[in-house]
Amino acid sequence: MGFSDLLSDTGLTLLNNWVKTRSYIVGYSPSQADVKVFQQLKTIPAPEKYPYAWRWYNHILTFEGDFSELPGDPTKEYTAYGPESSELTVNPAKAPEKEEEEDDDDVDLFGSDDDEDEEAEKLKAERLAEYNKKKAGKVKPAAKSIVTMDVKPWDDETDMKQLEANVRGIEKDGLVWGASKLVAVGFGIKKLQINLVVEDEKISTNDLQEEIESDEDHVQSTDIVAMQKL
Repeated sequence: MGFSDLLSDTGLTLLNNWVKTRSYIVGYSPSQADVKVFQQLKTIPAPEKYPYAWRWYNHILTFEGDFSELPGDPTKEYTAYGPESSELTVNPAKAPEKEEEEDDDDVDLFGSDDDEDEEAEKLKAERLAEYNKKKAGKVKPAAKSIVTMDVKPWDDETDMKQLEANVRGIEKDGLVWGASKLVAVGFGIKKLQINLVVEDEKISTNDLQEEIESDEDHVQSTDIVAMQKL
C-alpha cells in the first residue's frame, strides 16, 4: 500500500487520481499523511496534467509553517499512505475492454470542464488569501543593534552629570539607552561611555551623534566604539 514513487509520471498520476475525490490523503482534515506525501514532491505538479494533485499541493502549502502541529504519526514514511497498487488505474488505455465499454456509457459528450476549472480557481484563490492572511499576521521582529558610544567632553571642568543627562534626554522611537560609565582619558579628563540599543530602520547612528554633539557647551565629539547586531 502507499505511494512508491512521487517523482515519476506514474507516481504523480496515482496521486492525482487519489486526491481527485479527496481533500486530504487520509480522512477529512490535514494530517502528517499529507505532510509526508507533500515533502516527497520536489516540484509543484503541473496543473494542466495533474489538476487535482496541483489543487491538493497548493492547499497543503498553506499549512507549511505549522506542519509539526498537524495530527498523525510524523515517524511514518510517505509509503505508508495511499492506494493499493490495484486500486487505481494508472493508464486507462490498458484497462480491460469491458471496463472501457462501461466507461463509454458514462461519458457525457456534451459535458464541460468549465465548472470544474472555476471551482479549482475559486479554491486556489481562497487558499492563497488564507495563506497571505496567515503570513501577514506573523510580524517579523525588527532588526536591532547594540551600540557602545564614547562621548568626550571639552575638558576636566565639564559637568559630566549634566552631559550624561543631556544625552539620555534624547528620546526617540526605536532608541533605548543602557548602562554607562566614566572612563579616564588623561589629565583629569573623563569621557562618558554609554550603551544603547537601536532599531536599525528607525535610528541612524550618524544622526544621533550629530544631535548629541549639538550640545556644544558639554560635548566635544562622539565615537562609535562597538556595534553588534542583536
